[in-house]
Amino acid sequence: MQLSRKEIGDLIFKRITEKKDELKTFYKEKKSTIGYFFLDDLLPDELATCIYDSFPEVEVTKQKKSIREFKYVAYQMNTYNALLEEVVYAFQEEKNVRLISDICGLDKVYADENLYAGGLSLMKKNNYLNPHLDNSHDKDRDKWRVLNLLYYVTPNWKLEHGGSLELWEQGLKSKPVVVESRFNRLVVMATHQNSWHSVSKVNVDAVRCCVSNYYFSDISYLESDTFHVTTFRGRPEERFKNVFLKIDSNLRSFLRKFFTKGIRKNPHQYRKK
Repeated sequence: MQLSRKEIGDLIFKRITEKKDELKTFYKEKKSTIGYFFLDDLLPDELATCIYDSFPEVEVTKQKKSIREFKYVAYQMNTYNALLEEVVYAFQEEKNVRLISDICGLDKVYADENLYAGGLSLMKKNNYLNPHLDNSHDKDRDKWRVLNLLYYVTPNWKLEHGGSLELWEQGLKSKPVVVESRFNRLVVMATHQNSWHSVSKVNVDAVRCCVSNYYFSDISYLESDTFHVTTFRGRPEERFKNVFLKIDSNLRSFLRKFFTKGIRKNPHQYRKK
């Protein structure tokens, strides 16, 4: 099955529009902590399965492994099945950007054609993502990162498999809200200086596949938002790791005072010819 981004975008728009009022109400209820909503059955199951089947093997993706995280990413979209590039950019169709930003009560929101930290995410057994705040800005430090879109496409994925999105609404000393990475589910969450989130460890010999997009804005999500690098912390039981990650984040923040766009360009972006 090979559809264009416009055709996939039309399907996304239709499905979200059907549930717009419900999603808007749900998001409004959550907005005081970490605004988010999720929507199941986003695309026809056959198409969602085709998207999953089109994902590259982890061996040809970029491994990100450190004390902060362990996962695989893919963002040079022209090197993979063409369907994947179309679905990534379907979420960037202007009417979908407007629709989703309206649900979240945001103005002056833009998609990111460079896929800075976006694209494809793959997580296999023992992969994880520690609690963190996303980098506050885009690659040029011109716009504020305000929304994170995650579309999960692994069939038959269950809660006990792990790899769930965790939203630390009440901070890192409380239990997080767990959002299952269910097949054909879209999750949209706010990104700001209080939106701590993580991904639980994958427990099975399978790959959790996700299509990822970020939306940016001229205006920060919270008036109190300030610039910050991607900031990691340990889980409540990881006290030693938490101390190390605090030092790590503080050091990287200090360096950014002198190198405002980083010591080197972040390679995680789509370099189009």
